[in-house]
Amino acid sequence: MDADAVDVDAVEALLTGPGAPFAVVRGEDGRLSYADGPRTLREFAETTWAYGDAPFVISERGRLTYGEFFAAACALARRFTDVYGLRPGDRAVVAMRNHPEWQIAFWAAQLAGLVAVPLNAWWTADEFVYALDDCDPGVLVVDGERYERVRPWLDAAPSRPWTLVCHEEGREAAGPRVERYAELPAPDPQLGPPDVEVSPEADATILYTSGTTGRPKGAVATHHAHMGAIAGPRYGAARAALLRGAVPGQGPAPIGLLTFPFFHVAAFTGFYAAMAAGGTIVVLRKWDADAALAMIREHGVTSFGGVPATALQLLERARELDDELPTLTGFSTGGAAAPPRIVARLTDRYGERIDPRNGYGLTETLGGVLSNAGAEYRSWPGSVGRPAPAVEVRVADPLGEPLPDGEVGELCLRGQPLIRGYWNDAAATEAAFTADGWFRTGDLAVRSAEGRVSVVDRIKDLVIRGGENVHCVEVEAVLHDHPDVLEAAVVGVPHEVLGEEVAAFLRVRAGSAVTPDEVRAFAAKSLAGFKVPAHVVLQEAELPRNATGKILKRTLRDSLRSAT
Repeated sequence: MDADAVDVDAVEALLTGPGAPFAVVRGEDGRLSYADGPRTLREFAETTWAYGDAPFVISERGRLTYGEFFAAACALARRFTDVYGLRPGDRAVVAMRNHPEWQIAFWAAQLAGLVAVPLNAWWTADEFVYALDDCDPGVLVVDGERYERVRPWLDAAPSRPWTLVCHEEGREAAGPRVERYAELPAPDPQLGPPDVEVSPEADATILYTSGTTGRPKGAVATHHAHMGAIAGPRYGAARAALLRGAVPGQGPAPIGLLTFPFFHVAAFTGFYAAMAAGGTIVVLRKWDADAALAMIREHGVTSFGGVPATALQLLERARELDDELPTLTGFSTGGAAAPPRIVARLTDRYGERIDPRNGYGLTETLGGVLSNAGAEYRSWPGSVGRPAPAVEVRVADPLGEPLPDGEVGELCLRGQPLIRGYWNDAAATEAAFTADGWFRTGDLAVRSAEGRVSVVDRIKDLVIRGGENVHCVEVEAVLHDHPDVLEAAVVGVPHEVLGEEVAAFLRVRAGSAVTPDEVRAFAAKSLAGFKVPAHVVLQEAELPRNATGKILKRTLRDSLRSAT
């Protein structure tokens, strides 16, 4: 269907007009928020009780129904308050792989009025020490592997918090205030959550940034902000359904393969969407394309969500195996910039049966706040789409002044799903937010007259070669079009005369005979000469990434410097 064939204005009015499910109001502080819906994550979690025996989480270890989940979360919330003596506002750290117990612990914290602090499961012991010192938790819920990494901090803590250990897997978990999750009393499904007061303005989470450019910062979000983060993707899904002529919410509950680690905000977008519809999330212990295809077949997965690297690997492996992915109806990417060729490959192979989805979000926005889907995504594959109703977009110059449509500037956002600031870091909060509530994302973007946003690059990733600006994302998109290229990362490296030169790191297909000169010639067909990489590094191994899927460009840049 042509994206222009449907009355977009009529669809949006149907969803956001007075009394509509996604109607918004402007508060006294000037920010938009949704007029209706649950007010807190506790209220949102309580609605899932109605899904009963429907599966919530399916993993390689088994499945957890909504009824089992809610009973377990209520029981753990009561343990937090009645046994551990925790009170609303205390911090509850959750650090483990994508086990079902992660979801139980996170939502138990919300039911008890605690501030959940999901930590990066792949951090080293030193990185854990930094975050634990920073947030001062009252309880840690960890798996056996993470327990080994946090134990030195626990042993040195002057006021030792409670620690609950899941999935020990041969490790010994013992000591003062240490309990084993497997030894807790069986949950009583007749008991609800503890009787605590949770307000929309209360803090719900502290989410630490990835820290690729320095120490991670603890992004603090209220319940009110999270409810905005829940509503935005639901609006995007309803809008996409109406634009393709379907009725939102009809049909069976969705089954999504979620490949993001639970601590990542892109995963929040996925499991919030599932919980809102009584859907199922299918998780892998670690990413493997063959295992992912097997889970899709076994469980009838209807939607895939992952970073562009895993998305491309899944499509490539499906092509090799001639797998038609017959149950898939949705294919989403997030967590990193998506090369435009993803949607082209998906459409060339599967036509319009599988709905492509892309968007834009950050830790500070609690997941996706702009979205691009379906026919619109196919028509404008380089865009991250339009903002959710409770989110405003501004493209600004270096002084913070708004720029007209069509000009490149810093993407600034304001609205309900944004954090209130950084934990114990007033200076970082002041640097990130303007006095009237606009958040400076650090991304360069351009907005069209129709309101579509295209992210050009990270401000810090901009390469300035001899006075000419080179946007890494643009060069990466061209390189991704080469048939032998599986991954591409472009960085700037120092040059005595030009200031910087463009360098490209490419992961190529196994056995590829492509050469750096051939890559440069390919790029020169689409790019101005100053944008063509002067340095091309080819490898069959995956490019280095952090646990959230972001390519570690600093590592790549340093490797080239040390080799020259």
